[in-house]
Amino acid sequence: MATKLNAVDVLIVGLGWTGGIIAKELASTKLKIVALERGGPRDTNPDFIDPQIHDELRYAARHDLMQNVRRETITFRNSESQTALPMRQLGSFLPGQGVGGAGVHWNGVTWRWLEWDHQARTRTVDKYGEKIVPSDMHLQDWPITYDDLEPYYDKFEKTCGTSGKAGNINGRKIDGGNIFEGARKDEYPNPPMIAAQSMVMFEKAARNLGYHPFPNPSSNASRDYVNPDGVAFGQCHYCGFCERFGCEANAKASPHFTVIPLAVKNPNFELRTNSIVLKVNLDSTRKKAVSVTYLDARGREFEQPADLIILSAYALGNVSLLLQSGIGVPYDPATGKGVVGRNYAYQCGGGATAFFDKNTILNRFMGAGALGTCMDDFNGDNYDFVKAGYIGGGGISCSNSGARPIQSHPTPRGTPRWGSEWKRAVVDNYDHAASVGNQGAVMAYRQNYLSLDPTYTDVFGRPLMRMTFNFQDNEIKQMNAQADICVTLAKEMGATKIDRNVPPVPYSIVPYQSTHNTGGAVFGADPSTSVLNKYLQVWDVPNVFVTGACVFPQNAGKNPTGPVGALAYWAVDAIKNQYLKNPGPLVSS
Repeated sequence: MATKLNAVDVLIVGLGWTGGIIAKELASTKLKIVALERGGPRDTNPDFIDPQIHDELRYAARHDLMQNVRRETITFRNSESQTALPMRQLGSFLPGQGVGGAGVHWNGVTWRWLEWDHQARTRTVDKYGEKIVPSDMHLQDWPITYDDLEPYYDKFEKTCGTSGKAGNINGRKIDGGNIFEGARKDEYPNPPMIAAQSMVMFEKAARNLGYHPFPNPSSNASRDYVNPDGVAFGQCHYCGFCERFGCEANAKASPHFTVIPLAVKNPNFELRTNSIVLKVNLDSTRKKAVSVTYLDARGREFEQPADLIILSAYALGNVSLLLQSGIGVPYDPATGKGVVGRNYAYQCGGGATAFFDKNTILNRFMGAGALGTCMDDFNGDNYDFVKAGYIGGGGISCSNSGARPIQSHPTPRGTPRWGSEWKRAVVDNYDHAASVGNQGAVMAYRQNYLSLDPTYTDVFGRPLMRMTFNFQDNEIKQMNAQADICVTLAKEMGATKIDRNVPPVPYSIVPYQSTHNTGGAVFGADPSTSVLNKYLQVWDVPNVFVTGACVFPQNAGKNPTGPVGALAYWAVDAIKNQYLKNPGPLVSS
């Protein structure tokens, strides 16, 4: 029997980037705000202090900052003809937990997605006609444009102290930046990071081939920085312990030291850690949320009433809560009806591993999570879809995120996987290898979706969420074509041996590939194909908002944190200036 608590004005589920931004921005309203976070509390000191944070075994191999799949996990299958089985250990992706969420252990890459990503269907059909879109592909526009979101991209970059080089300021294209990006009003708040040797070689090779390389936008600060909220960042010292780790220098932007402390300063804000939300409770009309039910660290069950509920957990967690709570109509691939779970998408990778002679020293151990050089010549709609034979493309980059000793030992294909010959190959190649990689978009399809599993339950007795996903012909063509381009670039860099790589097909959930899961609760202009309106408000239950990468109709060839953060600022702006003044639907359905 749940203990019913006193009502609050706003309840936030999950305290990573988006929950932290919303909590901080709503502080000025004087409303009573409670945030429930399933993981524990964290701070730079003592949790991420050197030297213990540089423990590769604990954090990178044993996933200390990640979701505990013994308590919560998903089931997976490639198609409806298969029986889904539980994911017993983390593999293809790594959901985080704890205060700050994945924003603590991310790598810091902070993109603005391309204009095409915001208007994918309109721009594709206008240019190539309706027939280019496969019949099973759910290609959808966002309900807002890049220009609508531009001020919020800018705000998030300034919050994060992003380092980079603009390629398009007010329509003026700038060499050295990304000339394919949408028009920006302002430069990045910090200059690009110091390029590693492999990045210098990649840039030269790309230019020789007629492409347009530029430095990755990085929220690893290239210099000391104070953001507009007065939060101080240290300068990145290129230690190479970024992705899967917290940052001891507060150089990598993270919600735990930027937005969340500002929310905590608000006397009307309360954070409850180790609190696992089981469901959102609706009233008898099923059109209004009245509370959430959650368990605390001692297993005690509580009901927390609230007027406004924000779901800001990881993408898969938000979709799971919607399904568990009966909010929105679950998607049915047989009929094409329903919306919750629809448009799930992943990302595809591959590329080339380039090996160089012993005179080419790359200093691979020095790096940062977002340190890299990229090009968008084959991303978005920057190439001919008809000639390529696929839609979407991907960014191609050469990164130097730091070659840690346990998990980084590149050897040419054909090398024995153990023994003295393998050891010699590791020594010979450790500092003479580089990766030229593709980060490919994945479109949404009728047959790829999320639903509740009919067989397996979590430790709390709830049905596990079931993922049904496979790469389709469009993505398989894209991965192979982009891998060929990566091989060409590696040759131009002077590699003496090159291994061409593509991800496993059918898709495998076992090897790590990307934590960028998207979709399942997408925003749109049509309630029959979206869960949320343009302000991330649930069409069917207007006092519930949902944030995070679950809102994207399809995945892009870029990391999602930039638009995820920008959309959090966009949504909370609407909540403060529209919803709180007149609670109800912000868009007519």
